[in-house]
Amino acid sequence: MGVAGTFEDAIDANARGDYAKALRLIRPLANDGDAAAQFNLGLMYITGHGVQQDDAAAAFWFRKAADQGDAVAEFLLGNQYANGKGVPQDYSEAMIWFQRAAEQGHPLAKLCLGVM
Repeated sequence: MGVAGTFEDAIDANARGDYAKALRLIRPLANDGDAAAQFNLGLMYITGHGVQQDDAAAAFWFRKAADQGDAVAEFLLGNQYANGKGVPQDYSEAMIWFQRAAEQGHPLAKLCLGVM
């Protein structure tokens, strides 16, 4: 099974609520630098699906994906900085991540940036 197949299997497992399988499949991809896997692993940590809910771990994985230009990860990381969830509250840092996501057309990032 190729990487794409593994990722799709992880997403399918997650959608079915088989979080243990999703985690088993997605973690190696995330560790190997796959931005989509990193983002989805961050989602698992923020929601507590398959793992203990952990805002700091979510921020870690969102940053990995955001550093590769994932706009949704950039937005969610900005949100974590704006709210001090898993990272110290830092509006300047939040604005950086909202700006990056907004530049890619993310509508909620644009809204948050405008509000800030």
